[in-house]
Formats: sequence, structure tokens, C-alpha cells
Amino acid sequence: MDDTRTLARPHDLPPAEIAALALSLAHLGGGPQAAAARRALRHLTADLSDDPVTSSTLSTLTTPLAEAVADRARVIAEAITERRVVRLCYGDANANVTIREVEPVTCLVHRDHWHFVGWCRLRRGVRAFRFDRILAVEPTGIPAPQRPVSGFLPWRRAASAAA
Repeated sequence: MDDTRTLARPHDLPPAEIAALALSLAHLGGGPQAAAARRALRHLTADLSDDPVTSSTLSTLTTPLAEAVADRARVIAEAITERRVVRLCYGDANANVTIREVEPVTCLVHRDHWHFVGWCRLRRGVRAFRFDRILAVEPTGIPAPQRPVSGFLPWRRAASAAA
């Protein structure tokens, strides 16, 4: 029996699947499995890195998060999977700190930053929270309704208000 396997090409994986793989890798740490998985992700996305924005984003996807940020990413990933509200202590770009309850939707990467996207109960709208500005996160155990966020891009100020 021939055990030859065909490697997936980037065009075989939808962006949502690549993002899910990357989020899973983000909080694995620096162990041997994580390093091998990051190399595999780099291989899968090698054909996509022609333009500088995409290249920067792919670099962020395949770079391990700092340990404290990875711990918070694990809580966020679990909240997304279980569709449970989380409570964030968040410092915005101007160093204003707020406590917010957020209904999780997804995580995404744009250039050099991971973003947690969810429905912010404080601001009553969809917001993106940069991982590196999340100071603390804790699960609340409260079920979160499903919120559509199609068309929301956190780096386009005209399309949405800043978190």
C-alpha cells in the first residue's frame, strides 16, 4: 500500500481554517510540537507572502506569543469555543484602562498584532481588542449569543469605532 500523501496547498485551506490553526498555535508556547507546527504553517502560507502587509501578518501568525499573552489567549480561545462572555481589563492606545464584558466572536491577525473581536457590552457594539493591550481576562460563565461581525475590520477607523 502506497502511503504517499499530498501536502495541502494554501489555496486548499480557507482563510478561516488558517486563522484557526494560527490561534491554536499562538498559545502553544515554544515546545517542540509548537515549533514544528509553526514551520508547517509557514510552509502552507509560503505562496501568500508576496506583499508586505501579508508578509507581516504571516510573521505574526507564526511567532509565539509571550507567555503571559499566551495565557490570556488560551482563556479567549476557550471562550470563543464555548461561546461564553469574558471580562477584560483593557488598556487602550491612550493608556485608559476599562473593565469590559465581551461576547466573543473570533480572533484575527493584522500585520503585527493579534486582535480579539467581540461584542463589547460597555460600548454596545463590535470591537477589536489588541492582545498586547489586554491586561487581564477571566471567564464569566455567562452564555454569549452569536453575533455576526461580517465586514468589521478593526484597523479601518472609518468602518468602525476604535475599542
